[in-house]
Amino acid sequence: METLEEAYKLTKKSNGAPGIDGMTFELIEAEGLEKYLQQIRHELITKTYSPNRNRRKEIPKSGGKFRKLNIPCIRDRIVQTALKLILEPIFESDFQKGSYGYRPKRNAHEAVQKVMEAAIKGNTKVIDVDLKSYFNVVNWFVHHCFI
Repeated sequence: METLEEAYKLTKKSNGAPGIDGMTFELIEAEGLEKYLQQIRHELITKTYSPNRNRRKEIPKSGGKFRKLNIPCIRDRIVQTALKLILEPIFESDFQKGSYGYRPKRNAHEAVQKVMEAAIKGNTKVIDVDLKSYFNVVNWFVHHCFI
């Protein structure tokens, strides 16, 4: 329960939009947060939890293109955050010190600083990978299986 409670706090802090079920943080709290989290816990323990479909939204980008968003329900975001709280420390220990992409408490500015420091020391080989429109072109099944 402690993990789900912390996951709820972090999910609420991000203040995301409701998913396809229309549930908001206000509705959850009005109906009883403890009861809501107990229900999620029960479904996880009994292995009956099943995520809802995502709400789809398109956001305009430059050049007349659109970015497709999939907005999960708050319930599913709580479960995702709870899993992140448990799994992130485990996987984080395996990363190299020089890895910066999508890691907690690291950002692009720090990565640039490390590259500058290495260049000053005479290290001249840099590997940079930028996957343009990755989520628009990657096979969704492959993405979920291997990412």
